[in-house]
Amino acid sequence: MDKPDTKQTFAESANDWGSPIHVHALVLMAATGVGIYFCYWMAAPFFPALAWALALAVLFDPLYRWLESKVKLPNLAATFCVLAVAVIVVVPAVFVADRIVGEAARGAETIRILVESGEWRRAFEAHPKIAPVGHWIEQHFDLPALVQTAASWLTNTAASFVRGSVVQLIGIVLTFYMLFYFLRDQGMALESLRSLSPLSKAEINRLFVDVTDTVHATVYGTLAVAVVQGTLGGLMFWWLGLPAPLLWGLVMGLLAVVPVLGAFVIWIPAAVFLLLDGSGWKALLLTVWGAIVVGGIDNLLYPILVGSRLKMHTVIAFVSIVGGLIVFGPSGLILGPVIFTITRGLLEIWRSRNAAADA
Repeated sequence: MDKPDTKQTFAESANDWGSPIHVHALVLMAATGVGIYFCYWMAAPFFPALAWALALAVLFDPLYRWLESKVKLPNLAATFCVLAVAVIVVVPAVFVADRIVGEAARGAETIRILVESGEWRRAFEAHPKIAPVGHWIEQHFDLPALVQTAASWLTNTAASFVRGSVVQLIGIVLTFYMLFYFLRDQGMALESLRSLSPLSKAEINRLFVDVTDTVHATVYGTLAVAVVQGTLGGLMFWWLGLPAPLLWGLVMGLLAVVPVLGAFVIWIPAAVFLLLDGSGWKALLLTVWGAIVVGGIDNLLYPILVGSRLKMHTVIAFVSIVGGLIVFGPSGLILGPVIFTITRGLLEIWRSRNAAADA
């Protein structure tokens, strides 16, 4: 059989969906799809650790490359880098957790003493303008019972936190475990993605650059907002004469980095303490400042900072961040913007290819 006949036979076989070539291709596609599906569900529990390990690997890649150039051993350089990241990340977290637990216990005890001794009632009566508020609270609420209920809730919450801290500890260990390999084997991983991707080398490299910029913008945007929130909260503590404004400003800034928590963990108990101490106007001022200024600056400033650096509209940046947090939890702070960036990059590739085809 000559070459034209061979080409014709191959073309007819390629157009016949019942041919062995198509059957084998469909079986291979189905098996691959099933494998990807099960791999996704097996990897889903590790998404938080993978997301934070990816973010830390991108942020500390310059440190790893510098260490590798000095020690000439990838394993040792990755180990030193992971230890440095652990010190930078874990030590502030332990400090904040210790301060919050200690101050929560002392604050609960102080409020219990104020309520049981009736000091809160005398504090309201000392200010005629807000005395009716104290009488209304006394008539409609059983403060000792409420304090007891709050204390029980605090105890149960602390117990849940201790139980959850074990799970969090496992997640942290997994994060640093994956971080080691993300640092050491990043070149191999990127090359594997290039070989498996249907995109050209230039397109996949541009996608990698976009993801790296997204991680940098997200993390640095979070840190910038946290600094602003901590500064605003600390200044208000100083202006109201509350103790240790510098310390509590630092703690509020660190808490602002945590997506589930925030600066409100500090200023709400402080406002309650001021109210029970008879400083109603100070409590109101702190509440308004914390809710509108400190809390609002997060929703206003964060999408602007991240969106401007990523050349992304503020609404899209806001949806990617908040939607990521809703879908993925705390790790959505990284996964949400990264998924949006990858999708946008793929759409840009399709648009450029279509433009080239039309031309």
